[in-house]
Amino acid sequence: MKKAKWLAAVFTTLLALVISGCGNGEKASTAADKDNGQKEEKKEATLKISASSTPHAEILEYIAPDLEKEGIKLEVSSSDGIQTNQQTAEKQIDANFFQHTPFLEQVNKDSGLDLVKVIGVHIEPFGVYSKKIKKIEDLSEGAKVAVPKDPVNFSRALLLFENNNIIELNKEKDGNYTIEDIKKNDKKIEFVPVDGPLLVRSLDDVEASAINTNYALEGGFKPLEDALIIEGTDSPYVNILVSRPDNKDSEPIQKLAKALTTEKVKKFILEKYEGAVVPAF
Repeated sequence: MKKAKWLAAVFTTLLALVISGCGNGEKASTAADKDNGQKEEKKEATLKISASSTPHAEILEYIAPDLEKEGIKLEVSSSDGIQTNQQTAEKQIDANFFQHTPFLEQVNKDSGLDLVKVIGVHIEPFGVYSKKIKKIEDLSEGAKVAVPKDPVNFSRALLLFENNNIIELNKEKDGNYTIEDIKKNDKKIEFVPVDGPLLVRSLDDVEASAINTNYALEGGFKPLEDALIIEGTDSPYVNILVSRPDNKDSEPIQKLAKALTTEKVKKFILEKYEGAVVPAF
């Protein structure tokens, strides 16, 4: 009898251990499943963005680590202007960051696109540069001056020259200014249209060039020091993040927009570019 009772006690203990082990296994399995579920919830989203190398891509690179913590990975490629907008519209890329609103509006009109502004980020004051003269007043009679080829920035360049009393434009004009709108040009300056990315190179062939600040920075210029004349910080040409209507309000795009307009980014822009690029938020 004593032996039987002892065997029963041993059996009961073993059974309890087996049941306990099964329970712990279930708990472990449940915890593992939960961990796997959390990993699935934290899937990383990738945003393909095309941007000018300076300052746009530099700003994106600066915020990339912060976005990665939020599950957004940035893939940044170089922008080549109008083609970049086409690639955005065709969903080859998710968004772009290289242009201002008037330029986008003109591209949408000319190319039949429907791209939209997500958020404004910064202003790049537009300037005139030269390798041949030190002051804008030194422009010679009949000087060749390179200006951006696209209608919006061509008009912007003419306005800059007018605001510095070098030419006079037709005040009755509604829309972008063209050569035909120049009413007074005492020095008979010849304005030569050049593709934006080639304006810095054009300085070897012309007396001066009106250059967008992003290209001037890429060319090694310090706009506030090197420009013969430059726009004020009240310029209406705010550079914007651009996407499509179908993804503008998506979580990844909105997280990117938020990251581009933080106090941290404002401080980065002010310290790095020393006034050549100005926050617009």
